[in-house]
Amino acid sequence: MHDGPDGVATFDGFVAARSRALLRTAYLLTRDHALAEDLVQTALAKAWFHWSRIQEDNPEPYVRRILVTTYSSWWRRRWNGEIPTEELPEAPTADGDDGLDLWDAIGRLPRRQRAVVVLRFYEDLTEVETARLMGSTVGTVKSQTAKALAKLRLDPSLATTPADLETP
Repeated sequence: MHDGPDGVATFDGFVAARSRALLRTAYLLTRDHALAEDLVQTALAKAWFHWSRIQEDNPEPYVRRILVTTYSSWWRRRWNGEIPTEELPEAPTADGDDGLDLWDAIGRLPRRQRAVVVLRFYEDLTEVETARLMGSTVGTVKSQTAKALAKLRLDPSLATTPADLETP
């Protein structure tokens, strides 16, 4: 990163160095490229307003926490795209070619459980780091992880238990 005169990483340098990683996390949370870009831009805008208060050599945990909390607050307020209808859609076919997979199953998890799965297993964060980013306790992270994994194990779109998501 580019350092300013006082040794603190400049905002522009941080954005240039870490935007791709932040965008990956945002996409894993939202499962939509446009929403992921909006989420990163919103998080970076919030970080920019507070940049002078960030005195750490590594501002990424602070920015990632903004990203995760912004994601959580968006889904409390946003319409989820469901439209009421009088007719039910046809049931998915059982031939396995319907495109249902792990991503679809993760997408059906509640937002906190999805965030825990993304941070723990895709971003490879520890329980402590995940709790700090989510503003919760380690116990909450553990219980949300267990609930998410249980739901994924029972998801009919997954033929077998995902080996990458086994509880350690």
